[in-house]
Amino acid sequence: MNIPTLIVLAIVAAVFIGIIVKTIVDKKKGKSSCSCGCSCSGCSMSEICHQPKQ
Repeated sequence: MNIPTLIVLAIVAAVFIGIIVKTIVDKKKGKSSCSCGCSCSGCSMSEICHQPKQ
């Protein structure tokens, strides 16, 4: 592999890792993973996303 390919690979990997880290941090803060900005009350999956804390 040449240098430009490695640079592009590193950039793509950094973006991918950043997305995963942000998702984990948001989940720990209790934020929704829904990007539509709507209320979760009408969502059929809300009981899975927002399980009661034990």
